Amino acid sequence: MRGNPLGEAVWALFRGVIGLLFALHGAATVFGVFGGNRGSGHAVPMGSWPGWYAGVIQLVCGLLVLVGLLTVPAAILASGSMAYAYFTVHQSHGLLPMENGGDAAALFCWSFLAIAVVGAGRWSVDALRRPRTPAPALEAADA
Repeated sequence: MRGNPLGEAVWALFRGVIGLLFALHGAATVFGVFGGNRGSGHAVPMGSWPGWYAGVIQLVCGLLVLVGLLTVPAAILASGSMAYAYFTVHQSHGLLPMENGGDAAALFCWSFLAIAVVGAGRWSVDALRRPRTPAPALEAADA
């Protein structure tokens, strides 16, 4: 994002929005809020495979990506879970995401892959946790 003065800010906003949307999907699945699981208004039963575990991954990874904490591992897990969802749930209903209802899974998968590759960016908890390296001292020239 060098060379673009807005690059870091836009990346932080992108990461935050993707993380928030993913966390909201997880909260809907795990707690039944925001319309609940697929608009049913109910939470997925605790411990049920794979729905409840997917919801927990969405909630936790979404929140981690939102704030930029452990961003790369969280984004890798989130991306992989969406690839799994796409190929095990959606792919059997049609070839293209618009046909099989997997457009959100595909977008989340590729968005989290981009976040995993690029990293959290300067405006993140990960950046605050990085040890700051002091500028190299100029050595006095021997005369």
